[in-house]
Amino acid sequence: MTEADELIEKLLIETEIHQLILHNDDHNTFEKVIVCLKQYCKHSDHQAEQCSLIVHHKGKCSIKHGNLDDLLPIHESLLDKGLIVTLE
Repeated sequence: MTEADELIEKLLIETEIHQLILHNDDHNTFEKVIVCLKQYCKHSDHQAEQCSLIVHHKGKCSIKHGNLDDLLPIHESLLDKGLIVTLE
């Protein structure tokens, strides 16, 4: 792989859109989930409430989209708060 190919691959990875998926669990309250979504994902009250209801009824919900560099710190923070979050 040439240096140019490596640079192109790196740029593609950096600009690729990823998403954070919040999964349902039996431990966290609606209130805690809503507070975390507002604090770390910058959701509005309404958006955080809707996401928490979707997670409760459907088992998971996409809560944030963006590039990997922006999502990784949010992912880690939510995991640290005990939420079940995956990065796709």
